[in-house]
Amino acid sequence: MKCPFCNNLNTQVTDSRLLEETNSIRRRRRCQHCDQRFSTFETVEMRMPQIIKSTGARVAFNPHKLRTSLERALHKRPIDAERIDDTVALIEQRLYRLGQKEVPSQLVGEMAMDALAEIDQVAYVRFASVYKSFCDVSEFTQAIATLPKGAKKR
Repeated sequence: MKCPFCNNLNTQVTDSRLLEETNSIRRRRRCQHCDQRFSTFETVEMRMPQIIKSTGARVAFNPHKLRTSLERALHKRPIDAERIDDTVALIEQRLYRLGQKEVPSQLVGEMAMDALAEIDQVAYVRFASVYKSFCDVSEFTQAIATLPKGAKKR
């Protein structure tokens, strides 16, 4: 770590403490050249993968956009906002844990559909009809047939 006072590269860590509220580490350092003391903070940098759209364009993952899509599918359904937040967080965690720099948008859509199938069957069919661009009633019937047998009925 470079000293902010003299720019010397030789510094010594004299104390390290975990900061619970920010999930970071505070390190107290001393410059071995000018003997000045300073603090540094170390935090985890979480990078979500880029989303590759069907057009080939790459965009940053946007949890707000995912939440909006889920809210539209769940419009006037008996699902509270906390459940939607938990679903968005779950999908974010799954994407992060993939450990990939880029993922296709289809994967995010499939994750959303899987989550909706567990939450609400009507919302699942609504989302699937837009996501898969249904053209006729038979596609709705096929989507309903793919619902898990033990899915919750609302």
